[in-house]
Order: sequence, then C-alpha cells, then structure tokens
Amino acid sequence: MSGPGAGLEHPAAEVSWLKRDVLLFANSIGCTADELHFLYELHPNFSVFPTYPTILPFKKTSQEVIDFYSAQTRIPIANVPKFDLRRVVDGQRLIQFLKPLPPTSAGKRFELRNKVIGIYDKGKTGSVVETEQLLVEKKEGNEEDVYARMVGSAVFIGQGNWGGPKGPSTAAFPPPEGKRPEAVFELKLSNEAALLYRLNGDYNPLHATPEPGQKMGFGGAIMHGLFSWNATCHGLLKELGGSNPANIKEFQARFASPVKPGDKLLIEMWRTGEKKDGWEEIRFLTKVEGGKVCLSNGRAMMKCVEGGTKSKL
Repeated sequence: MSGPGAGLEHPAAEVSWLKRDVLLFANSIGCTADELHFLYELHPNFSVFPTYPTILPFKKTSQEVIDFYSAQTRIPIANVPKFDLRRVVDGQRLIQFLKPLPPTSAGKRFELRNKVIGIYDKGKTGSVVETEQLLVEKKEGNEEDVYARMVGSAVFIGQGNWGGPKGPSTAAFPPPEGKRPEAVFELKLSNEAALLYRLNGDYNPLHATPEPGQKMGFGGAIMHGLFSWNATCHGLLKELGGSNPANIKEFQARFASPVKPGDKLLIEMWRTGEKKDGWEEIRFLTKVEGGKVCLSNGRAMMKCVEGGTKSKL
C-alpha cells in the first residue's frame, strides 16, 4: 500500500446488537415466511443473516435514531482534501464470512477495526476511499476472534481533481459469455422499502426525503445501495444455497446505478463449476426490471444445494 492515507487506522469502534436487530434486518432485505430461521427467534436454527455486519458501521451501539451527518467522523489526512459527506455513495463491497454471528452480542465485547487501503482521485467523477473493516470479538487476555472481513469503497461524487493517485483497476467478474443464468430471483420493492431498511441504523436522508437526491442528480430519494446488495445476497442464498447461511463464504458486487423505491429487482445468477476447497464460484448481476444493471461485477463463493430453492433448515 502506498499513497496518501494508505494504512491509516481509525480508532476501534464498539458495536452491539440484539435479537430484535437481526430480525428487523432479515425482514427488511426480503426474507420470507419459509425462512423462519432468520425471522423467528425461537426457531431451533435461529441464525443471523450473514451480511448483517455491514450495518454495524452505521449502527454501532445505538438503539435510537441518529443524525446521520453529524455521526460521521473524519480524520484529517495530509495531502487529501476535506470531502463533503453529504455527497457520497457506495462504490463496491466485499464481505468474507469467517464465523457465524451470535443472535445477540449481549455478554460479549465486539468492535470494528477500520483501516484505509487507499484514497484515489478519479477526476471529474469524484474520489474513492477504500477501507478494510474487521468485526472482532475481544476475549479475556489478548485472545480474540474475527467474525467478518469487509472491504468497501465510498465514492465522493464530483470531488476529484486534487492531484491524488488514480488507484488500481479492480478485478472483473462478468457473467459467463453466451450462457443463460441458472436462476433468476425477483424482488418487488414497496414504496416504503427504504424507510424500513433505514431502521437498521443507516439513517442517511438520501434514502428518506427527496431533497438530497435532487441535489445529487438522482431526481429524489433512492434506495440504500446496501439494501440492493444485501437483498441480492439473500436471493443467491435462497435460490442456490437452500437459505442455509453455512452455504456462503464470500460475497461481493459493484454498485452500478441507483434503485428507487417501488422498483422490481431481477437477480440473475450463474454457476461457474469452478471450485476451491469445496466452494463454487458464482457470478451474478442485479438489474431493475425494464432498466439498468444496478449491481455488477457480482461474485460469491457458495456450496450449492441441488434440487430447488426450498429452505433446507
């Protein structure tokens, strides 16, 4: 790593959650009544949906609505401008599932460790800040367990041309050429979908009221990028993994275009047949029906369940 900000570590942040939080999350990303192990706390196989850690950087330990803008922290970095946090969207996200989360953090000590990988100047488009986050349980002495590793990029719209490095090109994971998808998962969003999802802890006004989106050129309120990302992971797990959280090891996608409340998402997925240590590489993309691709460069490592989409738990 080199360049301004690379390797900078933010102070560790304490995080916590309750069973109610993970139930809300599962409801908000489209889990259904045939997946009670995500939706009913007394189910014998009650589980946290694997991508729940992505909400913790927003929620931290709070059980109350927060002021999104004032809650954002900024550490000055030499030779990097002060970016406007009111004009930022997700660029790309990856998560690696290292250990299943307990249904509640009660009685344990969890923290997020955040490190800057790089800050890149993309010219007129804006600037990209790439970070790595680890979700860690601290135990007695110096012992600790890492539950998830997350790598993400934030795009600060129209805030480039400051003379910084352009950054590396990202790996491409296109769908197999000339091959029809093995499965297509459909998800119709309600007009209130973003208003429900934000209750997980991501209270960015961009997803609740039209004014911020109008200023950014979106025409009004848009869905959280992470809603589409998490809902897509749910679609893959349900269609290919029997809704069993143990059947997914890694998930990533690039945010390509905005989604609006009321849209219908089509998640197309391809099995590549390429396996490593028993995990098969899956390619996918998500698009708005009748519109653009909203998630591209989709790749997951899964153990696929043969014979349909019914939950195996």
